[in-house]
Amino acid sequence: MDSRYNPQSIEEKWQQTWAEQNLDQMPEDTEKPKFYALSMFPYPSGSLHMGHVRNYTIIDVIARLKRMQGYRVLNPMGWDAFGLPAENAAIERGIPPAQWTYQNISQMKGLFRRLGISFDWTKEVTTCSPDYYRWTQWLFLQFLEAGLAYQKEAAVNWDPIDQTVLANEQVDNEGRSWRSGAKVERKLLRQWFLKITDYAEQLLNDLDKLPDWPERVKLMQANWIGKSVGAYLEFPIVGMDEKIAVFTTRPDTIYGVSYVVLAPEHPLTQLVTTSDQKAAVDTFIKEVALQSEMDRTADDKPKRGVPTGGTVINPFNDEEIPIWIADYVLYEYGTGAVMGVPAHDTRDFKFANQYELPIKVVIVDDDENPLTEAYTEPGIMINSQSFNGMDSIKGKAAIIQAAENSGCGKARVQYRLRDWLISRQRYWGAPIPVIHCPKCGTVPVPQSDLPVLLPENVQFTGKGSPLAKMPEWVNVPCPSCGTPAQRETDTMDTFMDSSWYFLRYPDAQNSEQVFDTAKTNDWMQVDQYVGGIEHAILHLLYSRFFTKVVRDRGLINCDEPFKRLLTQGMVQAKAYKNPVTGKYVAASDVDPENPKDPQTGEALEVFYEKMSKSKYNGVDPLEVMGKYGVDTARMFILFKAPPEKDLEWDDADVEGQFRFLNRVWRLVTEFAALDRAGQGAPPLQAGEKDALSKVEKDLRRAIHTAIKEVREDLEGEYQFNTAVSEMMKLNNALADAKCKDSPVYAEGINTLILLLAPFSPHISDELWQLIGNSESVHLQAWPVADPSALVTDEITLVIQVMGKTRGTIQVPSGADKAALENYARESDLAKRHLEGKEIKKVIVVPGKLVNFVVAG
Repeated sequence: MDSRYNPQSIEEKWQQTWAEQNLDQMPEDTEKPKFYALSMFPYPSGSLHMGHVRNYTIIDVIARLKRMQGYRVLNPMGWDAFGLPAENAAIERGIPPAQWTYQNISQMKGLFRRLGISFDWTKEVTTCSPDYYRWTQWLFLQFLEAGLAYQKEAAVNWDPIDQTVLANEQVDNEGRSWRSGAKVERKLLRQWFLKITDYAEQLLNDLDKLPDWPERVKLMQANWIGKSVGAYLEFPIVGMDEKIAVFTTRPDTIYGVSYVVLAPEHPLTQLVTTSDQKAAVDTFIKEVALQSEMDRTADDKPKRGVPTGGTVINPFNDEEIPIWIADYVLYEYGTGAVMGVPAHDTRDFKFANQYELPIKVVIVDDDENPLTEAYTEPGIMINSQSFNGMDSIKGKAAIIQAAENSGCGKARVQYRLRDWLISRQRYWGAPIPVIHCPKCGTVPVPQSDLPVLLPENVQFTGKGSPLAKMPEWVNVPCPSCGTPAQRETDTMDTFMDSSWYFLRYPDAQNSEQVFDTAKTNDWMQVDQYVGGIEHAILHLLYSRFFTKVVRDRGLINCDEPFKRLLTQGMVQAKAYKNPVTGKYVAASDVDPENPKDPQTGEALEVFYEKMSKSKYNGVDPLEVMGKYGVDTARMFILFKAPPEKDLEWDDADVEGQFRFLNRVWRLVTEFAALDRAGQGAPPLQAGEKDALSKVEKDLRRAIHTAIKEVREDLEGEYQFNTAVSEMMKLNNALADAKCKDSPVYAEGINTLILLLAPFSPHISDELWQLIGNSESVHLQAWPVADPSALVTDEITLVIQVMGKTRGTIQVPSGADKAALENYARESDLAKRHLEGKEIKKVIVVPGKLVNFVVAG
């Protein structure tokens, strides 16, 4: 028997064994309680980074633990395989996107197996496969039938490099595309949308049904949905029958309106613009079209505008006020118009001062002092005719009532959330399954004709959609009337694919239905979802929306997809940066004791940052696994930091986990070499427990304390790092044990391997076999603490004289006050310190101390 721990020699063996025994497959037996463990599926880039290792190790520990705890577990994996990177790779390499994607999938699948992740590969889904996107298209038709999918012309975010539309959520806070990094432009296009706004209130209210989600994720979603309660008010346009509608949360300031602002894209803009202002307005509209939404709305950027020459009437005081257009007003938000109240809105105050527009105070606190900034707090209404003197909070309701009575407005709830723009002008996505007929209009592709397959003979230029340039694919007869018609050439946003994949997993091979409702209902909700905080808004919000729509279509019976959410922290490593040039330097080129730029000699900044190729601080998981083995990599990932916190990579800590597994290996192999090996560790009977020596009782207490502590660490917050610490303590207790021929020691060896199994699955199965077991450790029951083993026979009693501690003694744990006093009096410790002194009083604190009060 090899006394050395050689991970490479055992890991491949056990991965092969598990695959042959189908240990990871979803059980069909429904007698056991279910546990659906899910990690966010990756984009198949072809390589693994440490973030992947962390994410999938976390879910694997949970899945393995739950199997041992008696659950039937579903732990599936798939591929979020559509998207621009594959199309861009096709352009760069001259190969079809499918070829590039499937090559990457094959490579990553092998890497996942190398990690020992217990995924059920019989449930694998690949979003770019026709047998999956057929059902994405089918679900789109469900949305269309329900009146939740529609097409309209809209000002959209346009990526000038990738030549495609982006959802608002796909534009960063600098106004750049999340994929290409290009500065995003605004463009008018006819696009497909899903009515997520119809579910805004449910999406907001049902956050309360998610107590096991991180509060910051729920807050991010609530802020994105952005519910506002206020008033819808209409301002008649002078000289026209049209009105400009605004939404405001401050109807109490209606008498302070000194101008109205339209979005440049608003259909009324051209109508209200006078001939003498047309040139200025047209020029301004062209300038604004080049700005991203982020640029237009950023608080730290100046707001620009021009007057249209048109005017409206304030319906409350009949004042005629000017109509402006400005870059900070967006047509897609609210009504596409705002009322300017510069005295009581910070943005309006700056805008009015910049363009010398009137500022009229209508809300005051106690003093009517000249304004140096906008007063935005509640107060008393003034300059507001019959509402003067009213508390402004009450004034909101009063103004709304007056607007309803006069027919110029009403109460309204509005949301920041916009409908979900799903059109993309690229090839590598699920085709939108509709046909545009000159007679019938927009016609759904019949379900029997799904999937609408992506054509293969495609020329990629990187400019717009290649589908639109393929007349043989575009031109088809209308399925309703047979008239020559055209396919929709837009493909769907890839978030469409990832918004429902968790519903497909339980019935992934179904070729007749999107899924069997009974099977999916059996497994839903997902009990534990693991993924990055970067998906807090896009993916998680869309998935919640999808789930509610699919529920309303009668396909599932749950309101929320993910019961519990864990957002793991990033994996960081030391980065070296030249503060003068701003360039990063590879760690291999730096002396860590004296970090200087090898080119310039300048001192480098040293800090931890997310692993990245551009920062030269990435660590290749394959190198780590090749040197230390998979189990060591897993143990480090789990031990270094709580899962929701950022993890700082440290080679010394990796080495420390390797040494720990070596200690476990030596401990168990030495035990296996004894004649007693193979006898197992049957539970001790009551009589045997009573007959244990003090040394055995102490060891058994350490064993069952470890079981209890690890269980508590793996409930609630999944504190894997402290669970590993408990296993280290148990290993130390076993190494120091003086009763290695006792059945208690055998119980401890068994327990250590069982506790280690979800964390380090390969070494655990190897050691389990070495001590004489034939069945996999992963099929064993999770250990349960014996309460009787945790009870201590003795306690430590502190001896004090005049409140000063003189030492401690061991006494029976059940001793009463009188017995404790007697033990203390009879102790050598007390006799030594009390000799020749008169005891005036004895204070006994049961279970803790005895204090002698003496004379003089």
